[in-house]
Amino acid sequence: MKKYLAIDIGASSGRHIVGYMENGVLKTEEVYRFPNGAKEANGHLCWDTEHLFGEVKKGIAAAIARFGAIDSLSVDTWAVDYVLMDNDREILPCYAYRDGRTQESIPAVHAALPFEELYERTGIQFQPFNTVYQLYADKLAGRLDGATGYLMLPEYLLYRLTGVRSHEYTNATSTGLVNALSHEFDKEIVGRLGLPESIFNPLCQPGAVLGGLKEEIAREVGGNITAVLCATHDTASAVLAAPVGAGFDEPYLSSGTWSLLGIEQPLAHTDEESRANNFSNEGGLGFTFRYQKNIMGLWMLQSARKEMGLGFAEAEKLARDNACDAVVDCNDAAFLAPQSMCAAVREKAGALTDGQLLHCIYNSLAHCYKRALDEMGKKLGRKFVCLHIIGGGSKDAYLNELTAKVAGVKVTAGPVEATALGNLLVQMIAGGEFKDIGEGREVIGRSFPTKEFI
Repeated sequence: MKKYLAIDIGASSGRHIVGYMENGVLKTEEVYRFPNGAKEANGHLCWDTEHLFGEVKKGIAAAIARFGAIDSLSVDTWAVDYVLMDNDREILPCYAYRDGRTQESIPAVHAALPFEELYERTGIQFQPFNTVYQLYADKLAGRLDGATGYLMLPEYLLYRLTGVRSHEYTNATSTGLVNALSHEFDKEIVGRLGLPESIFNPLCQPGAVLGGLKEEIAREVGGNITAVLCATHDTASAVLAAPVGAGFDEPYLSSGTWSLLGIEQPLAHTDEESRANNFSNEGGLGFTFRYQKNIMGLWMLQSARKEMGLGFAEAEKLARDNACDAVVDCNDAAFLAPQSMCAAVREKAGALTDGQLLHCIYNSLAHCYKRALDEMGKKLGRKFVCLHIIGGGSKDAYLNELTAKVAGVKVTAGPVEATALGNLLVQMIAGGEFKDIGEGREVIGRSFPTKEFI
């Protein structure tokens, strides 16, 4: 029986999940979990990469201690963030996407390459933290002067484990630097922005085998394991596990700190309507695309609950009991990294009690989902009747109910650990367990039933 280890790291926590087939059913077991979060250093929000790598190793050791031999592992994280490299030396800090350092670089990038052209070439929606703006901020700060390369965060962690450098396709597309037609880094963009061409290497598809752990790492964790590239962007992995079929016709909502609502497509939509509606075209397995919109997501609820000192169940009940009509735009920049989420919501929505404020966030998310579905349906000439909600947010029954009611769709909720399942799925295709993504999705659907909200 082959065993596979998915290392799934989110902005607030990480988890190590082992998966294996038993009697035609995919079984999973969480063997390690750790908290995560950006830290302030010298006035900037940064990731503690050494701490992250230490937690990755601890989880691998826990998996080996629990299961013995593990056939392969892979790492996924959020997108856009990276570590600059000077040969084998990291150029630190590793900035977090919520840091505001791109304020000056955004207009400078658009002066050299208007966003309309950037979108037409890449299909990536505007977000102030896109890698293209972060790298240009590094250029303005002189941080690229000694850089020989850069690694997106999951590929950096895999490099630390194996000594092998890679650029995985789905994650690379999130940078705003990959051409939607060639599926490679766009040399025209790189040249116009004056970025060093040498740091942009050929891209690898999910399923590429990197090799075994470095000798010293294998000794430390208690055994050797083959590292494989999954879809290292966590949303790409999550959508691989979504029960959406293979016909490019059913939308998904990957619900976590961010809400990513979209639909798989065979080609990118880089037209004016898609740009105006701020839809993204992020790469998927086999050069497909996720035509989707990034929505602020559960970050707003998480932040408000933390300020109020409330647990999940308490906050949900308080919201249910205090329904109101207040609605805000969840994608307003005011909600990206406010000192007080509650104050930011009240600034936009007016005086609200705590319960009304929580309901306002729930209601606002549901309305954002409806608007995105309507815009996507108009563009594609479709009327959607079902929405598949996956990821940790699929556990939120009240948000599922409101979404079904406001958007007028049937909601199917689950699987919860979609990202880890998608990570495992790619490894298992590489390991010969499944012949393709369709077979893997069928097994996941059979192994992890969904709930319906109408």
